[in-house]
Amino acid sequence: MAEHQVTDGLIVVDKAPGMTSHDVVARCRRIARTRKVGHGGTLDPMATGVLVIGVGKATRLLTYVVGTVKVYRATIRLGQTTVTDDAEGEVTASVPAAHLSDQLVRTELSTMTGEVDQVPSAVSAIKVNGVRAYKMVREGEAPELAARKVTIERIDVFEVRRDGDFVDVDVEVACSAGTYIRAIARDLGVALGVGGHLTALRRSAVGGFTLDEAYTLEKLAELAEAGGDPVTLPLAAALRRAMPIREVDEAGAKILSHGGPLEAIGLDGSYGVLGPDGTPLAVVSERGGKARPEIVLAAA
Repeated sequence: MAEHQVTDGLIVVDKAPGMTSHDVVARCRRIARTRKVGHGGTLDPMATGVLVIGVGKATRLLTYVVGTVKVYRATIRLGQTTVTDDAEGEVTASVPAAHLSDQLVRTELSTMTGEVDQVPSAVSAIKVNGVRAYKMVREGEAPELAARKVTIERIDVFEVRRDGDFVDVDVEVACSAGTYIRAIARDLGVALGVGGHLTALRRSAVGGFTLDEAYTLEKLAELAEAGGDPVTLPLAAALRRAMPIREVDEAGAKILSHGGPLEAIGLDGSYGVLGPDGTPLAVVSERGGKARPEIVLAAA
């Protein structure tokens, strides 16, 4: 694949079903004609929606994108358990759920918010003794995964629908990084005694990046073929979208480009720094009275 002068920045992709996040990265490498491409937060193959892709220097911003709040639209099916906790896996049990009242379902979901200890889905990429959990499941083992603290900010119920013995619940979930929506479906099913799994999952936001600005891979390929730039958020714009911004003069830009610290200005957390001409210089955080670089984007 020929490398060419690539625009550093972020692309907000609307992932199609059936693709892994790695498949999307591979396609974006071809579209942007560079190998320096990464993603900010995995989506299951079944899931669709927002996948933030970093190109060139912006791959270094992905670490800040990954930790942000995610918003998902999902459908939970009560009355059926699967090995993967979603519709892709083999059904392991069916229990009629028609007797569950709408109110009971809503009440149970409302107890699942806040900071919770969530056991990840058995079919996940988490490693157990150096082996990925999903590989162990494929080989007939049942990996023991430790619970991890996650924050589920809200679960809004849009509709409770009935389909024979099944109850389908359409929800929107806002949660911290590392939360498994499949595990919410599984845990709701366990709590109600009928089993549950996810039949649909669409991520509508990653931090401030939303579906409104997302492009399908087909659209990005068309853009590139027509001579346009598939990188829809160049580095300066990407930095402004990802975090607070500080602007510095020529002297400050010189110090930062050599990896030196600036005087602190009392901003909490990580923030981006732009030079006098709007050039993205670095991401810094303040400690010990100085704003010290975490990453330098415009090295001397």
